[in-house]
Amino acid sequence: EPQITIIKRGEDRVEEYRLHGKLYMVKVTPPHGVSYYLVDPAGDGNFVRQDGPGQPMAAPMWVIKRW
Repeated sequence: EPQITIIKRGEDRVEEYRLHGKLYMVKVTPPHGVSYYLVDPAGDGNFVRQDGPGQPMAAPMWVIKRW
């Protein structure tokens, strides 16, 4: 199971997801608005936005069900 660390940065709530000690995903929840995810696609620690010009659009990620 991943280890989740919750941090408060300014007014944003940041959840860092780690597996075997390696950060692979960050969920940012602003006080007003929709949460968004930053994912490390290559596993090299670089979180790159993929929705800029000339880059493929990142697929939205929502939690459908938890158990």
